[in-house]
This record gives sequence, structure tokens and C-alpha cells, in this order.
Amino acid sequence: MKKIFIGLALGVVLNQAIGCSASRPAVVQRPITWDQDRLQLTEAYLETRYGLPQDNARIAPQMVVLHWTAIPTLEDSFRAFYPSKLPNARADIATAGDLNVSAHFLVDRDGTIYQLMPDTLMARHTIGLNHCAIGIENVGGTEETPLTTRQRKADEWLVRQLAAKYPIRYVIGHYEYTAFEGHPLWLEKDSAYRTEKTDPGKAFMKKIRRSLSDLNLQTAPKHASL
Repeated sequence: MKKIFIGLALGVVLNQAIGCSASRPAVVQRPITWDQDRLQLTEAYLETRYGLPQDNARIAPQMVVLHWTAIPTLEDSFRAFYPSKLPNARADIATAGDLNVSAHFLVDRDGTIYQLMPDTLMARHTIGLNHCAIGIENVGGTEETPLTTRQRKADEWLVRQLAAKYPIRYVIGHYEYTAFEGHPLWLEKDSAYRTEKTDPGKAFMKKIRRSLSDLNLQTAPKHASL
């Protein structure tokens, strides 16, 4: 467990190094539970779903996946990710293991970025790609709480930081994840384990890609025109 808490400490150092200014969103460390249960469940997920036995639950990021929580508030979104074990209400994905869903970052509707866990530990947020993907969740996404311009700009800023830190090759919306089936990065073993997604919306991703075009990041294989 010592290495895990060192990772969290490094997240604080990163936050201090990045700093905040008028053009930089606030970055706040707000860790979700990372206990022995979550470690073991994450290791089991990596081995069972992807055939990647590990003793540290680490990933080598190559991709950023953008999401919306479909939950209207920051606090309720945070509470959804906080426990280590998947709640009974998520029967749709329970067959793939008891590890709770989570993400590395959670962006509030005012653009504040909350780092929930180190970006080199696996979070369960995208079927088939969790072993290589950093997840960014955006609070809201419902008809009453559409994603905001501040969230989009925070996402763009955060992707730039991550692309400078890691060899990020792709930035995709969650709705595009199945386009990677058959791709070398796709490791999900169960051909029946899929969920239908629409987040964070095609219009949101179009604006993100336009803003980040100078990074020359790749799109999902079957969505090159988006």
C-alpha cells in the first residue's frame, strides 16, 4: 500500500507545479477511497477482464476518455465514485466484477477540476480500455444540467497537461469506445460485455477536438470524421 499513497502525494506535487491563474482552472486533490479492497478488486479486474496480472494496479496512459456523470451535483457525483465496491444499483455491469466505477478526474460545472486518484492507477470507467485510459468525468450531462463552457475549457486544459506528461495518442468521448474493438488497445475478453453510451455528446467532442487540433491526437478508429 505504501506505493499507492506515494502516488497520491505526487498528485499534490503536480497540482502545486501546475498552479492556478486566470487561464488555468483550479485543481483540487479530493481522493476517493483507495484501500486494500479497491486495490485487490482493481488487480482482479485487470487480470480477469484483460489478462493482465499485476500486483500494483498501475497503467501506462495512452488515451483520455471524456464522460459525463448524468448526476446533477458535484457532491452526488463524488459519492457515486467514492466507495471501493460497486453498489447493488449497478446490476448492468456487476457481471464484470465488484470494483466500483470511478475516474481520475471530476470536473464541476464551474470548471474546477478534482483529482480523485493518481493518473497511473487503473480506474473503471471505459470497457475494454481501462488499462490504458485516463478518465475525466464532467458533473451533469442531463437535460436540466447540460455540460458548460467552463467544463469544456477545463477538459481541454487538462488534456493538454496530460498529453505533455504522457504519450497520449487518443482523446475520445465515452460513446466512441466500441470503435476500438479489434484494435491492439482493446483487451476486454467478454464479447457480450458492452453498454450503450452517449456521453459526453458529439457536439461537446467536436469543440474539444477543434480546440486541441494542434496536438494531433487521434480519434477513435471508426469515427475519424467526427
